[in-house]
Amino acid sequence: MDAIEDLADDDEAFREDHQDIQARAQGQHGCVVVPYPDPRAGQKITNCRAANMEYGAHLANAEENLYHPFASKMDWEVARWAKLCGVSSTALSDLLAIEGVSEHLSLSFKNANELNAIVNHELPTDRPKFKREQIVVAGEAFDVYYRDVIECVKSLYGDPDFAKYLAFAPQRHYSDEDETIRLFHDMHTGKWWWDTQKKLDQHSPGGTIIPIIISSDKTQVTLFRNKSVYPVYLTIGNIPKEIRRKPSRGAHILLAYLPCTRLEHIANKASRRRTLANLYHACLSRILAPLKSIGLEGLRMASGDGALRRCHLLFASFIGDYPEQLLATGIKFGECPKCDVDIGETGSNTAPFHLRNLSKVLDALATLDEGNLSFVHACSEAGIKPIVHPFWEDLPFANIFRAITPDVLHQLYQGLIKHLLGWLSAACGAAEIDARCRRLPPNHHIHLFSKGITGLSRISGTEHAQICRFLLGIVIGIRLPNNLNGAGLLDFLYLAQYPCHSSETLQLLDDALNLFHENKDIFIDLGIRSNFNLPKLHATRHYSAMIMMMGTTDNYNTEYTERLHIDFAKDAYRATNHKDEFVQMTCWLERKEKIMRHAKYINWRRAGVKETKPYHSRPPDMTFRRLQSVAKHPSAKAISIEKLVEDYGATYFREALTRYITQISHANDPIPLPLDALARDVHFPFRTLPVFDKIKWLSVDARGHGDATATLDCVHARPQRSSGSGLRPRRSDTALVSVGGNPDVVSGGIEGVRVGQVRVVFSLPSKILPLLFPPTVKVPDHLAYIEWFAPFPSAPDRHHGLYKISRALHGGEKIASVVPLGDIVRSVHLIPNFGAVVPREWTSDTVLDNCDTFWLNSYIDRYTFCIFK
Repeated sequence: MDAIEDLADDDEAFREDHQDIQARAQGQHGCVVVPYPDPRAGQKITNCRAANMEYGAHLANAEENLYHPFASKMDWEVARWAKLCGVSSTALSDLLAIEGVSEHLSLSFKNANELNAIVNHELPTDRPKFKREQIVVAGEAFDVYYRDVIECVKSLYGDPDFAKYLAFAPQRHYSDEDETIRLFHDMHTGKWWWDTQKKLDQHSPGGTIIPIIISSDKTQVTLFRNKSVYPVYLTIGNIPKEIRRKPSRGAHILLAYLPCTRLEHIANKASRRRTLANLYHACLSRILAPLKSIGLEGLRMASGDGALRRCHLLFASFIGDYPEQLLATGIKFGECPKCDVDIGETGSNTAPFHLRNLSKVLDALATLDEGNLSFVHACSEAGIKPIVHPFWEDLPFANIFRAITPDVLHQLYQGLIKHLLGWLSAACGAAEIDARCRRLPPNHHIHLFSKGITGLSRISGTEHAQICRFLLGIVIGIRLPNNLNGAGLLDFLYLAQYPCHSSETLQLLDDALNLFHENKDIFIDLGIRSNFNLPKLHATRHYSAMIMMMGTTDNYNTEYTERLHIDFAKDAYRATNHKDEFVQMTCWLERKEKIMRHAKYINWRRAGVKETKPYHSRPPDMTFRRLQSVAKHPSAKAISIEKLVEDYGATYFREALTRYITQISHANDPIPLPLDALARDVHFPFRTLPVFDKIKWLSVDARGHGDATATLDCVHARPQRSSGSGLRPRRSDTALVSVGGNPDVVSGGIEGVRVGQVRVVFSLPSKILPLLFPPTVKVPDHLAYIEWFAPFPSAPDRHHGLYKISRALHGGEKIASVVPLGDIVRSVHLIPNFGAVVPREWTSDTVLDNCDTFWLNSYIDRYTFCIFK
């Protein structure tokens, strides 16, 4: 017994330490900012005209007409709709050709060609035009469409929407006054920027570093004919990651379209691959050539507010999937593009490795003039393919092996999680896993796979992310050796995506990876794997170092650039006639960017000159800063108590509401009396109540980036009703409910919350409140009927880290209460304790009532993971 108590105490102490680590990583204990020691770094030289003023100066009649060169607001709005909403030129011309349309709208253009002429010749732009150039490789010419990289950087750096958010100098952030626990989040808090600033200062003190982030990825733009384009995107690390990761904010720019040739006329496959690699590097070398001199010498550039600084454009990071990483570095397939680990040791967590030696590689590349044989031999000795002048060869302060960043989408979701799903399916049985998937209760964060998950083909990264949210819970209970569950890998996945890391949470990241490696051999024992020599598994060993070097993984996730394919590749291609498409695609994109820039200018003119508060970078947190929202009007205006009991499942509604009224009315009595006795005197002066079907939590722009409001969480409490061809089942979601007065679970701990099933959300009509409550009592606008689950145990399960809970019962009956809606913190997801074999009579709609015990799912989002893991 003493040993069990000691284990429980150890678990409790570990959980408290874990919560302290989370709080420190989120800056809840304060954030100490240590600036770069040389104040000249990132210093402003002088001021010039701000970007919007400069833009307005290029518009001839801007003072009299806000929308110039468009004649009126209607003229501008139609033009903006036509260019930004996917309307084809033919459709626009046909619409305007309808008699009277153009005249009634008073438009200055009568067809798409006239609109294009206005956009092409009368709208200024701050983004450069595309150029077409031929690159000759192996005696063959290829067309590449690209923009001036310097002008592209100027466009992003000088965007007025980003001006107050830009970072100009490196900083070190700490969570404690002693500066022992360092924080990493945005790129300027990483070690790369600080170290590179020191190197730059030795050459040219007082410069402002502009970290160049390059991403390339070939994508298919047609369902048939296998037509592909090869875009290259650019962004800069001065822009905060929360802005960069939203495509709608325009923080990425299309730098180039690379040739998509397959070189099928080259019969030898090795020769074909070598020529494709040389073509790739020849194109990027031409595109990035201006960075060679500007990186060292610097260039005066103005940010959107008109502040001039001497800027040094330095290649910092390359974003791409594994094939793109190999192509950029010249490393052979199966090897790590960053380090020299042996190809047969990529599955080990202890095999020694070192970052690839850049000097040795550059020396090998320098032997090109000594002849092909010497060049190939030298490159082989250095561990790279024989590439003729890779694009990073002469870029100042560039190290391509350090620039390769973690790829959460392809390495984790589309890589290791895809493998883990296959391994668990083989170990547990596909039929049993699918049966459990079909019986999960609904939740806002959970996608219910009604046909299971093992038979899915071509699973997207989004679908793998959805599967991760319940994968651990559905294998609990299946009889497997050593409590096989894959928790270590899932913990690593969630920790790797923290928006802010500390030196302590990075240790948790490494511990999660070690946990997986300690247990992975069970898959070999079961005959599912013969080894774990997977480059994507080895890549996880670099995550901690790269987060410290370049900031957290949301600085460089390929998921964001994959989304850019829609805007810059797929939509652009659909706007063409598919003949000589790149000329049309680049023209379409230039027009779209002009319209978007003009929209920014008009919004600025409308808003007028405003005093803006200075922006200070701070660590992002994972606290649930959300705005609770209920519909303005009830879903049903008059529902009787009998209907609440029958249709909503609120069995003890009358008793719970009576108890709530009594408790609130007599909360300040000097001599408290038994509530049960007082409750007998309560009589309801109503027959029906207004009822609401859902509670929402909306996002709050906590960091001041101007983000749009979005629904982040939702709890449903609706009855069974007919819908379309059949019945829509009753849904009563589970939620975290505050019982201690502090809804912030991160700071208050889980002792202050319990799980409850929300059966009814309702309000008491204002006209009956004086009949139920004393005049001094403030009654909440909305209330909820909750059926409780038991309090959380002192510690989670030791094998998989999930909390086990069950219904709270009294005399075999459910315990229910009415609580203010504000006490509901957020939704939670409960995974039924299925046992060895799931009962086939259970369904997703009834499982919360059929099952007795549940596991609280800590993987539905980062906030829940932060609290309960």
